[in-house]
Amino acid sequence: MDKPVLKDSMRLFEQLGRVKSRSMFGGFGIFVDDTMFALVVGDKLHIRANEKSTAQFKDKGYEPYVYKKRGFPVVTKYYAMPMDWPNQIDYLLDLAKDALAVAKLEKETQQQAKPDRLKDLPNLRLATERMLKKAGISSVAQLEETGALGAYRAIQDSHASDVSLELLWALEGAIKGTHWSVIPQDRRSELMAGLNG
Repeated sequence: MDKPVLKDSMRLFEQLGRVKSRSMFGGFGIFVDDTMFALVVGDKLHIRANEKSTAQFKDKGYEPYVYKKRGFPVVTKYYAMPMDWPNQIDYLLDLAKDALAVAKLEKETQQQAKPDRLKDLPNLRLATERMLKKAGISSVAQLEETGALGAYRAIQDSHASDVSLELLWALEGAIKGTHWSVIPQDRRSELMAGLNG
């Protein structure tokens, strides 16, 4: 399916760095140097808001993107740009630069402040922490050392029931400090090859 808005935005954002997109939140996340700062859903471009721009966007009447998770609405930090954004390229680029800078800073801060408890890592919950402990992995450092594949196999070995493949992506994301849905397809293929090898 042709996505002209996605193509046009990615072409525009090439001047900010290495640009790529991934399927996210029912649309496509736009990343520069592995940091997401924009989102295309349908025919709308959304830019990530920060403290300063949230008020500015609201004043202009821009709406945040809302998606459903387990039947509940989740309001994101991504605000829909007006449909005539291709006529406001300089303004949009300024917004994108700010959004990217703030997103990169947040990402660095999150990576430096890694949690002590397994359940506090991205994608993991108390139930996952218990599964990991039962599999002999009881700390964040131990999980990092074991790796997603090793941890997944250890959980498979220590649990009678089948373990969902999504847990493998969750573990990889937890180690990388990202949401499981942004794990690149080539990395998923590597993990699958390791699992079946």
